[in-house]
Amino acid sequence: MGIVSFNKTVSPSSIECGGSARVTISLSAAPDILTNPADIVLLLDSSGSMEGIPLAQLKIAADKFVDILYESTGGTGDELGGGSRIAIVSFARTAKEKTPLTTSVSELKAAIQSLTSSGGTNHEAAFAKGGALLDFASASQKILIMFTDGKTTVGGSAVPVTENIKAGGGVIYCIGLQGITGLDTTALESWASTPASSFVSIAPDAAALETLFENLAANITKPGATHISITDTIAKDFAISRILFCNKGVSQILSKNTLHWEISSLGATQIEGASLEFEILHTGTVSGEQEVNESLLYTDAEKNQPAFPSPKINVDCSLPAAGEVCPAPQSLVMDGCQQTMSFDLDDVWLHSTGRLLELRLILKQICPGQKTALGVLLKEIDLCGRSYTRGFKALTVPEHHAPSCRDLIVGPIRFVLPEDLNPNPHCGNDCQKRRFTVQVFANAVDFLFNC
Repeated sequence: MGIVSFNKTVSPSSIECGGSARVTISLSAAPDILTNPADIVLLLDSSGSMEGIPLAQLKIAADKFVDILYESTGGTGDELGGGSRIAIVSFARTAKEKTPLTTSVSELKAAIQSLTSSGGTNHEAAFAKGGALLDFASASQKILIMFTDGKTTVGGSAVPVTENIKAGGGVIYCIGLQGITGLDTTALESWASTPASSFVSIAPDAAALETLFENLAANITKPGATHISITDTIAKDFAISRILFCNKGVSQILSKNTLHWEISSLGATQIEGASLEFEILHTGTVSGEQEVNESLLYTDAEKNQPAFPSPKINVDCSLPAAGEVCPAPQSLVMDGCQQTMSFDLDDVWLHSTGRLLELRLILKQICPGQKTALGVLLKEIDLCGRSYTRGFKALTVPEHHAPSCRDLIVGPIRFVLPEDLNPNPHCGNDCQKRRFTVQVFANAVDFLFNC
Protein backbone atom coordinates (compact mmCIF):
# COMPACT_ATOMS: atom_id res chain seq x y z
CA MET A 1 0.00 0.00 0.00
CA GLY A 2 2.92 2.39 0.49
CA ILE A 3 2.24 5.65 2.36
CA VAL A 4 -1.47 5.42 3.07
CA SER A 5 -1.95 8.61 5.10
CA PHE A 6 0.14 11.61 6.11
CA ASN A 7 -0.42 14.81 8.04
CA LYS A 8 1.22 17.75 9.79
CA THR A 9 -0.67 19.67 12.49
CA VAL A 10 -0.02 22.36 15.11
CA SER A 11 -1.76 22.75 18.48
CA PRO A 12 -3.06 25.04 19.87
CA SER A 13 -4.20 27.08 16.89
CA SER A 14 -3.54 30.41 18.68
CA ILE A 15 -0.68 31.59 20.91
CA GLU A 16 0.68 34.87 22.25
CA CYS A 17 4.08 36.36 21.44
CA GLY A 18 6.76 34.12 22.94
CA GLY A 19 4.30 31.28 23.41
CA SER A 20 4.83 27.61 22.60
CA ALA A 21 2.98 25.10 20.43
CA ARG A 22 3.15 21.39 19.63
CA VAL A 23 3.84 20.29 16.04
CA THR A 24 2.97 16.73 14.96
CA ILE A 25 4.19 15.00 11.79
CA SER A 26 2.52 11.64 11.15
CA LEU A 27 2.25 9.02 8.43
CA SER A 28 1.17 5.42 8.01
CA ALA A 29 2.20 2.73 5.52
CA ALA A 30 0.95 -0.72 4.57
CA PRO A 31 2.16 -3.77 2.61
CA ASP A 32 1.50 -4.32 -1.08
CA ILE A 33 -2.18 -5.18 -1.47
CA LEU A 34 -1.47 -7.27 -4.61
CA THR A 35 0.50 -9.82 -2.60
CA ASN A 36 -1.34 -9.13 0.68
CA PRO A 37 -5.08 -8.87 -0.21
CA ALA A 38 -7.26 -6.68 1.99
CA ASP A 39 -10.86 -6.75 3.15
CA ILE A 40 -11.96 -3.10 3.37
CA VAL A 41 -15.20 -1.94 5.00
CA LEU A 42 -16.36 1.64 4.30
CA LEU A 43 -18.49 2.96 7.19
CA LEU A 44 -20.35 5.93 5.67
CA ASP A 45 -22.28 8.45 7.75
CA SER A 46 -25.74 9.07 6.25
CA SER A 47 -27.28 10.96 9.17
CA GLY A 48 -29.52 14.01 8.69
CA SER A 49 -26.62 16.48 8.91
CA MET A 50 -25.21 15.01 5.66
CA GLU A 51 -28.17 16.20 3.59
CA GLY A 52 -27.38 18.11 0.40
CA ILE A 53 -23.82 18.92 -0.70
CA PRO A 54 -22.00 16.83 1.98
CA LEU A 55 -23.77 13.60 0.93
CA ALA A 56 -23.27 14.37 -2.77
CA GLN A 57 -19.54 14.91 -2.21
CA LEU A 58 -19.30 11.73 -0.12
CA LYS A 59 -20.82 9.71 -2.98
CA ILE A 60 -18.28 11.15 -5.42
CA ALA A 61 -15.39 10.45 -3.03
CA ALA A 62 -16.45 6.85 -2.25
CA ASP A 63 -17.10 6.18 -5.93
CA LYS A 64 -13.60 7.43 -6.81
CA PHE A 65 -12.15 5.22 -4.05
CA VAL A 66 -13.64 2.13 -5.74
CA ASP A 67 -12.42 3.26 -9.19
CA ILE A 68 -8.83 3.76 -8.04
CA LEU A 69 -8.78 0.42 -6.24
CA TYR A 70 -10.15 -1.32 -9.33
CA GLU A 71 -7.49 0.19 -11.61
CA SER A 72 -4.57 -0.30 -9.26
CA THR A 73 -5.36 -3.95 -8.51
CA GLY A 74 -5.59 -4.79 -12.20
CA GLY A 75 -9.32 -5.43 -12.08
CA THR A 76 -11.00 -6.98 -15.10
CA GLY A 77 -14.58 -6.76 -16.24
CA ASP A 78 -16.69 -5.88 -13.21
CA GLU A 79 -14.33 -7.39 -10.65
CA LEU A 80 -11.62 -6.00 -8.38
CA GLY A 81 -8.25 -7.72 -8.83
CA GLY A 82 -5.71 -9.22 -6.44
CA GLY A 83 -8.22 -10.96 -4.18
CA SER A 84 -9.20 -7.81 -2.27
CA ARG A 85 -12.81 -7.03 -1.38
CA ILE A 86 -14.85 -4.00 -0.27
CA ALA A 87 -18.06 -3.75 1.78
CA ILE A 88 -20.36 -0.75 2.28
CA VAL A 89 -22.07 0.02 5.60
CA SER A 90 -24.23 3.14 6.03
CA PHE A 91 -25.28 4.42 9.43
CA ALA A 92 -27.57 6.99 10.99
CA ARG A 93 -29.75 6.01 13.98
CA THR A 94 -28.90 2.40 13.10
CA ALA A 95 -26.34 0.75 10.80
CA LYS A 96 -27.20 -1.07 7.56
CA GLU A 97 -25.12 -3.46 5.50
CA LYS A 98 -25.47 -2.06 1.97
CA THR A 99 -23.19 -4.76 0.50
CA PRO A 100 -21.22 -7.67 1.97
CA LEU A 101 -17.52 -7.96 1.19
CA THR A 102 -17.51 -8.20 -2.58
CA THR A 103 -15.33 -7.79 -5.67
CA SER A 104 -18.26 -6.49 -7.77
CA VAL A 105 -17.65 -2.88 -8.78
CA SER A 106 -21.19 -2.35 -10.04
CA GLU A 107 -22.67 -3.63 -6.76
CA LEU A 108 -20.47 -1.28 -4.74
CA LYS A 109 -21.26 1.75 -6.89
CA ALA A 110 -25.01 1.05 -6.75
CA ALA A 111 -24.84 0.84 -2.96
CA ILE A 112 -22.98 4.16 -2.74
CA GLN A 113 -25.44 5.97 -5.03
CA SER A 114 -28.41 4.65 -3.00
CA LEU A 115 -27.33 6.46 0.18
CA THR A 116 -29.89 8.88 1.66
CA SER A 117 -29.61 11.09 4.72
CA SER A 118 -31.85 11.14 7.80
CA GLY A 119 -31.80 10.61 11.56
CA GLY A 120 -29.14 10.74 14.26
CA THR A 121 -25.60 9.36 14.44
CA ASN A 122 -24.85 5.94 15.95
CA HIS A 123 -21.12 5.20 15.73
CA GLU A 124 -21.32 2.20 18.04
CA ALA A 125 -23.74 0.42 15.66
CA ALA A 126 -21.57 1.32 12.64
CA PHE A 127 -18.42 -0.25 14.06
CA ALA A 128 -20.33 -3.29 15.31
CA LYS A 129 -21.87 -3.89 11.85
CA GLY A 130 -18.54 -3.30 10.08
CA GLY A 131 -16.56 -5.50 12.45
CA ALA A 132 -19.04 -8.35 11.96
CA LEU A 133 -18.23 -8.37 8.23
CA LEU A 134 -14.53 -9.10 8.81
CA ASP A 135 -13.11 -12.62 9.06
CA PHE A 136 -10.46 -12.29 11.75
CA ALA A 137 -9.23 -15.82 11.08
CA SER A 138 -8.28 -15.02 7.47
CA ALA A 139 -4.81 -13.94 6.31
CA SER A 140 -6.20 -10.87 4.54
CA GLN A 141 -5.52 -7.41 5.86
CA LYS A 142 -8.58 -6.16 7.74
CA ILE A 143 -9.33 -2.46 7.32
CA LEU A 144 -12.24 -0.29 8.43
CA ILE A 145 -12.54 3.27 7.12
CA MET A 146 -14.93 5.34 9.21
CA PHE A 147 -16.34 8.53 7.71
CA THR A 148 -18.48 10.84 9.85
CA ASP A 149 -19.46 14.52 10.05
CA GLY A 150 -20.79 14.73 13.60
CA LYS A 151 -20.85 13.65 17.20
CA THR A 152 -22.55 10.51 18.54
CA THR A 153 -26.23 11.27 19.21
CA VAL A 154 -27.65 7.72 19.44
CA GLY A 155 -26.27 4.57 21.06
CA GLY A 156 -23.42 4.07 23.49
CA SER A 157 -19.67 4.47 23.33
CA ALA A 158 -17.98 2.89 20.30
CA VAL A 159 -14.66 2.47 22.14
CA PRO A 160 -15.26 -1.11 23.44
CA VAL A 161 -16.21 -2.22 19.90
CA THR A 162 -13.19 -0.57 18.27
CA GLU A 163 -10.82 -1.97 20.90
CA ASN A 164 -12.02 -5.50 20.09
CA ILE A 165 -11.55 -4.88 16.35
CA LYS A 166 -8.00 -3.61 16.85
CA ALA A 167 -7.15 -6.44 19.26
CA GLY A 168 -8.22 -8.92 16.57
CA GLY A 169 -5.81 -7.42 14.04
CA GLY A 170 -8.13 -4.90 12.41
CA VAL A 171 -6.89 -1.45 11.40
CA ILE A 172 -9.19 1.58 11.71
CA TYR A 173 -8.89 4.83 9.75
CA CYS A 174 -11.16 7.76 10.66
CA ILE A 175 -12.04 10.58 8.25
CA GLY A 176 -13.97 13.46 9.79
CA LEU A 177 -15.87 16.27 8.07
CA GLN A 178 -16.20 19.49 10.05
CA GLY A 179 -20.00 19.53 9.77
CA ILE A 180 -22.76 21.77 11.07
CA THR A 181 -23.28 19.64 14.19
CA GLY A 182 -19.64 19.78 15.27
CA LEU A 183 -17.01 17.06 15.17
CA ASP A 184 -15.70 15.12 18.16
CA THR A 185 -12.03 14.82 17.19
CA THR A 186 -11.18 13.22 20.53
CA ALA A 187 -13.63 10.41 19.78
CA LEU A 188 -12.08 9.83 16.32
CA GLU A 189 -8.65 9.53 17.93
CA SER A 190 -9.95 7.04 20.51
CA TRP A 191 -11.45 4.82 17.76
CA ALA A 192 -8.55 4.92 15.28
CA SER A 193 -5.44 2.76 15.27
CA THR A 194 -2.36 4.14 16.99
CA PRO A 195 -0.69 6.53 16.79
CA ALA A 196 -3.97 8.34 16.17
CA SER A 197 -2.30 11.19 14.29
CA SER A 198 -1.35 8.66 11.56
CA PHE A 199 -4.87 7.26 11.18
CA VAL A 200 -7.13 10.33 11.59
CA SER A 201 -7.75 12.95 8.87
CA ILE A 202 -10.08 15.95 9.03
CA ALA A 203 -11.71 17.49 5.94
CA PRO A 204 -12.40 21.23 6.44
CA ASP A 205 -15.28 21.10 3.95
CA ALA A 206 -17.22 18.63 1.79
CA ALA A 207 -15.15 19.43 -1.30
CA ALA A 208 -12.01 18.14 0.44
CA LEU A 209 -13.48 14.65 0.94
CA GLU A 210 -12.62 13.52 -2.57
CA THR A 211 -8.96 14.34 -2.05
CA LEU A 212 -8.80 12.41 1.23
CA PHE A 213 -10.44 9.31 -0.25
CA GLU A 214 -8.27 9.53 -3.37
CA ASN A 215 -5.06 9.74 -1.33
CA LEU A 216 -6.10 6.71 0.68
CA ALA A 217 -6.96 4.63 -2.39
CA ALA A 218 -4.11 5.79 -4.65
CA ASN A 219 -1.43 4.38 -2.35
CA ILE A 220 -3.09 1.04 -1.77
CA THR A 221 -1.05 -0.97 -4.31
CA LYS A 222 2.35 0.40 -3.31
CA PRO A 223 4.62 -1.57 -0.97
CA GLY A 224 5.52 -0.38 2.51
CA ALA A 225 8.00 2.49 2.61
CA THR A 226 11.72 2.03 3.40
CA HIS A 227 14.62 4.40 4.05
CA ILE A 228 12.27 7.25 4.90
CA SER A 229 13.96 10.63 5.35
CA ILE A 230 12.12 13.76 6.51
CA THR A 231 13.82 17.14 6.95
CA ASP A 232 11.49 19.73 8.46
CA THR A 233 12.44 23.41 8.52
CA ILE A 234 10.13 25.78 10.38
CA ALA A 235 9.62 29.48 9.69
CA LYS A 236 12.14 32.06 10.93
CA ASP A 237 9.76 33.51 13.56
CA PHE A 238 9.81 30.19 15.44
CA ALA A 239 12.46 28.00 17.06
CA ILE A 240 12.45 24.27 17.85
CA SER A 241 12.87 23.84 21.61
CA ARG A 242 12.66 20.05 22.10
CA ILE A 243 11.42 16.74 20.71
CA LEU A 244 8.45 15.45 22.73
CA PHE A 245 7.65 12.06 21.17
CA CYS A 246 8.93 9.76 18.43
CA ASN A 247 7.55 6.21 18.14
CA LYS A 248 9.54 5.10 15.06
CA GLY A 249 13.07 5.68 13.80
CA VAL A 250 15.54 8.32 14.95
CA SER A 251 14.98 12.08 15.16
CA GLN A 252 17.38 14.89 15.99
CA ILE A 253 17.40 18.69 16.08
CA LEU A 254 19.93 20.02 13.55
CA SER A 255 19.51 23.73 14.28
CA LYS A 256 17.05 26.05 15.96
CA ASN A 257 14.83 25.86 12.85
CA THR A 258 15.52 22.38 11.43
CA LEU A 259 15.11 18.77 12.52
CA HIS A 260 15.66 15.45 10.75
CA TRP A 261 13.72 12.19 11.08
CA GLU A 262 14.77 8.83 9.63
CA ILE A 263 12.74 5.59 9.57
CA SER A 264 14.39 2.47 8.14
CA SER A 265 11.12 0.65 7.35
CA LEU A 266 7.40 1.33 7.78
CA GLY A 267 4.51 -0.96 6.79
CA ALA A 268 6.66 -3.66 5.19
CA THR A 269 4.80 -6.62 6.73
CA GLN A 270 1.76 -4.99 8.38
CA ILE A 271 0.04 -1.60 8.54
CA GLU A 272 2.06 0.73 10.77
CA GLY A 273 1.88 4.35 11.84
CA ALA A 274 4.71 6.70 12.78
CA SER A 275 4.45 9.96 14.65
CA LEU A 276 6.90 12.70 15.66
CA GLU A 277 5.94 15.51 18.02
CA PHE A 278 8.09 18.51 18.87
CA GLU A 279 7.71 21.84 20.62
CA ILE A 280 8.25 25.21 18.96
CA LEU A 281 8.61 28.65 20.54
CA HIS A 282 7.51 31.88 18.90
CA THR A 283 10.46 34.28 18.65
CA GLY A 284 9.06 37.03 16.41
CA THR A 285 7.19 40.26 17.15
CA VAL A 286 4.50 40.27 14.44
CA SER A 287 0.84 39.48 15.07
CA GLY A 288 -1.49 37.58 12.75
CA GLU A 289 -1.89 34.19 11.10
CA GLN A 290 1.54 32.77 10.30
CA GLU A 291 2.88 29.75 8.41
CA VAL A 292 4.67 27.31 10.71
CA ASN A 293 6.51 25.61 7.82
CA GLU A 294 9.30 26.96 5.72
CA SER A 295 9.79 23.58 4.02
CA LEU A 296 9.33 19.83 4.55
CA LEU A 297 11.44 17.50 2.40
CA TYR A 298 10.38 13.83 2.19
CA THR A 299 12.13 10.94 0.41
CA ASP A 300 11.97 7.13 0.54
CA ALA A 301 13.31 4.24 -1.50
CA GLU A 302 9.91 3.60 -3.14
CA LYS A 303 9.64 7.22 -4.34
CA ASN A 304 6.39 7.96 -2.52
CA GLN A 305 5.52 11.66 -2.69
CA PRO A 306 3.16 12.59 0.17
CA ALA A 307 2.20 16.28 0.08
CA PHE A 308 2.21 17.22 3.76
CA PRO A 309 0.00 20.20 4.62
CA SER A 310 1.50 23.47 5.86
CA PRO A 311 -0.29 24.35 9.12
CA LYS A 312 -0.82 27.92 10.27
CA ILE A 313 -1.00 29.41 13.74
CA ASN A 314 -2.47 32.71 14.92
CA VAL A 315 -0.02 34.82 16.95
CA ASP A 316 -1.13 37.69 19.19
CA CYS A 317 1.57 40.27 19.93
CA SER A 318 -0.88 43.03 20.81
CA LEU A 319 -0.26 43.05 24.57
CA PRO A 320 2.05 46.01 25.44
CA ALA A 321 3.78 45.59 28.77
CA ALA A 322 4.65 49.18 29.66
CA GLY A 323 5.50 52.56 28.21
CA GLU A 324 4.90 56.26 28.41
CA VAL A 325 1.74 57.80 27.04
CA CYS A 326 1.10 61.26 25.66
CA PRO A 327 -0.32 63.78 28.18
CA ALA A 328 -4.10 63.75 28.31
CA PRO A 329 -5.69 66.92 26.83
CA GLN A 330 -7.64 69.12 29.22
CA SER A 331 -11.01 70.45 28.09
CA LEU A 332 -12.42 73.92 28.76
CA VAL A 333 -15.57 75.70 27.55
CA MET A 334 -16.28 79.44 27.20
CA ASP A 335 -19.84 80.66 27.37
CA GLY A 336 -21.14 82.52 24.34
CA CYS A 337 -21.16 85.91 26.08
CA GLN A 338 -17.98 85.38 28.13
CA GLN A 339 -15.26 87.96 27.31
CA THR A 340 -12.48 86.70 29.57
CA MET A 341 -11.64 83.38 31.19
CA SER A 342 -9.06 82.09 33.66
CA PHE A 343 -8.26 78.36 33.77
CA ASP A 344 -5.67 76.57 35.93
CA LEU A 345 -3.76 73.96 33.88
CA ASP A 346 -1.96 72.64 36.98
CA ASP A 347 1.68 71.53 36.62
CA VAL A 348 3.19 71.53 33.12
CA TRP A 349 6.65 70.15 32.29
CA LEU A 350 9.05 72.52 30.59
CA HIS A 351 9.75 72.00 26.89
CA SER A 352 12.44 73.35 24.58
CA THR A 353 13.49 73.02 20.94
CA GLY A 354 15.16 69.67 20.40
CA ARG A 355 14.64 66.08 19.38
CA LEU A 356 12.51 63.25 20.68
CA LEU A 357 14.04 59.78 21.07
CA GLU A 358 11.67 56.83 21.41
CA LEU A 359 13.00 53.45 22.53
CA ARG A 360 11.32 50.05 22.43
CA LEU A 361 12.53 46.70 23.69
CA ILE A 362 11.37 43.13 24.27
CA LEU A 363 11.63 41.50 27.69
CA LYS A 364 12.26 37.80 27.05
CA GLN A 365 10.23 35.01 28.65
CA ILE A 366 8.49 36.81 31.52
CA CYS A 367 6.31 34.35 33.43
CA PRO A 368 2.66 34.95 34.44
CA GLY A 369 2.08 37.00 37.59
CA GLN A 370 5.63 38.40 37.61
CA LYS A 371 6.24 42.16 37.80
CA THR A 372 9.53 43.48 36.45
CA ALA A 373 11.59 46.55 37.41
CA LEU A 374 13.16 48.20 34.38
CA GLY A 375 15.76 51.00 34.23
CA VAL A 376 16.97 52.74 31.06
CA LEU A 377 20.09 54.95 31.19
CA LEU A 378 20.76 57.25 28.20
CA LYS A 379 24.14 58.91 27.63
CA GLU A 380 25.46 61.14 24.81
CA ILE A 381 28.99 60.85 23.43
CA ASP A 382 30.81 63.91 22.06
CA LEU A 383 33.47 64.01 19.35
CA CYS A 384 36.20 63.43 21.90
CA GLY A 385 34.58 60.32 23.32
CA ARG A 386 33.36 61.99 26.53
CA SER A 387 29.95 60.87 27.84
CA TYR A 388 27.11 63.01 29.24
CA THR A 389 24.12 61.58 31.08
CA ARG A 390 20.92 62.62 29.30
CA GLY A 391 18.33 60.82 31.37
CA PHE A 392 17.30 57.80 33.38
CA LYS A 393 13.85 56.24 33.23
CA ALA A 394 12.58 53.76 35.82
CA LEU A 395 9.50 51.70 34.93
CA THR A 396 7.54 48.94 36.58
CA VAL A 397 6.36 46.44 33.97
CA PRO A 398 2.99 45.09 35.16
CA GLU A 399 2.32 41.37 35.42
CA HIS A 400 0.57 39.54 32.58
CA HIS A 401 -1.91 36.67 32.78
CA ALA A 402 -1.06 34.62 29.70
CA PRO A 403 -1.09 30.81 30.20
CA SER A 404 2.72 30.54 29.92
CA CYS A 405 5.93 32.58 29.98
CA ARG A 406 6.11 34.97 27.02
CA ASP A 407 8.03 37.90 25.57
CA LEU A 408 6.69 41.37 26.48
CA ILE A 409 6.93 44.45 24.29
CA VAL A 410 7.93 47.54 26.31
CA GLY A 411 7.61 51.01 24.86
CA PRO A 412 7.65 53.67 23.79
CA ILE A 413 10.15 55.04 26.33
CA ARG A 414 10.67 58.70 25.42
CA PHE A 415 13.63 61.03 26.02
CA VAL A 416 13.62 64.76 25.06
CA LEU A 417 17.01 65.94 23.72
CA PRO A 418 17.17 69.78 23.59
CA GLU A 419 19.64 71.27 21.13
CA ASP A 420 21.04 73.54 23.86
CA LEU A 421 22.48 70.40 25.47
CA ASN A 422 24.33 69.46 22.27
CA PRO A 423 27.98 68.83 23.25
CA ASN A 424 29.20 69.90 19.79
CA PRO A 425 27.60 73.36 19.21
CA HIS A 426 30.47 74.61 17.03
CA CYS A 427 29.14 72.59 14.08
CA GLY A 428 26.86 75.52 13.33
CA ASN A 429 23.57 73.79 12.47
CA ASP A 430 20.83 71.71 14.01
CA CYS A 431 21.19 68.77 11.63
CA GLN A 432 24.47 67.32 12.90
CA LYS A 433 24.82 63.75 14.07
CA ARG A 434 24.43 63.07 17.79
CA ARG A 435 25.72 59.83 19.27
CA PHE A 436 24.22 58.02 22.26
CA THR A 437 24.62 54.89 24.35
CA VAL A 438 21.78 53.09 26.09
CA GLN A 439 22.01 50.73 29.04
CA VAL A 440 19.01 48.65 30.17
CA PHE A 441 18.68 47.12 33.62
CA ALA A 442 15.92 44.62 34.46
CA ASN A 443 15.10 42.59 37.53
CA ALA A 444 12.17 40.70 39.00
CA VAL A 445 10.00 42.43 41.58
CA ASP A 446 8.82 40.57 44.66
CA PHE A 447 5.22 40.46 43.50
CA LEU A 448 3.98 38.82 46.72
CA PHE A 449 4.88 41.89 48.78
CA ASN A 450 1.96 43.98 50.02
CA CYS A 451 2.34 47.48 51.54
